[in-house]
Amino acid sequence: MSWTRTLPAVLAVCVLLSTGSVGCGSSDARDGAGSAVSPSPVGKVLGDTDGDGRHYREVGEGEAPQVAIEVQPDPGDGAGWDVRLTLRDFRFSPAGAKPQAVAGRGAARLFVDGRPVTELRTPGYRLPAGLVPRGTHQVTVRLYADDGTVWAVDGQPVESTADITASAAETTATPSPAALSAPGTCLRTGGRCSPDRAGKAS
Repeated sequence: MSWTRTLPAVLAVCVLLSTGSVGCGSSDARDGAGSAVSPSPVGKVLGDTDGDGRHYREVGEGEAPQVAIEVQPDPGDGAGWDVRLTLRDFRFSPAGAKPQAVAGRGAARLFVDGRPVTELRTPGYRLPAGLVPRGTHQVTVRLYADDGTVWAVDGQPVESTADITASAAETTATPSPAALSAPGTCLRTGGRCSPDRAGKAS
């Protein structure tokens, strides 16, 4: 029996079920912000969540977005940090975009030592010096779909981390141990550092 022959039967079952207590094609999963996770056909929503309770949206490595982060002392006053992202197969959605997962679309969230700092919808950000006290810190960027789910590969979030060190006399930016391409730069897909795959921002 071909797929086209079975389609009317499937539609009939969906219509029958939608009149009862069970729906067809709906999802009751919710992200950490309390909104429903979109039933988008993009990827697969996993039970795993990030620290804010946002579910991971698993996609294959070939279709996953990629991000690299570079953090350098602000050349102007030296009191802050310039954060630059390099993106591949990912575009920022405008604020207020429909809360639905679309391949290669969404926003980024910036973290310092695991604490959320801001949501990004542009590849550049100035990190205030007050958020980076003296010592060594990890600055991480993670990619999210518009429904709040975390883009993930092999059960790991699509993110990038750079280590920075702030002191009274000077500030330096150094890559995390996995970053081998350039100071403060690490391209990660699903938690793995892949500096050789860094590309231009899309």
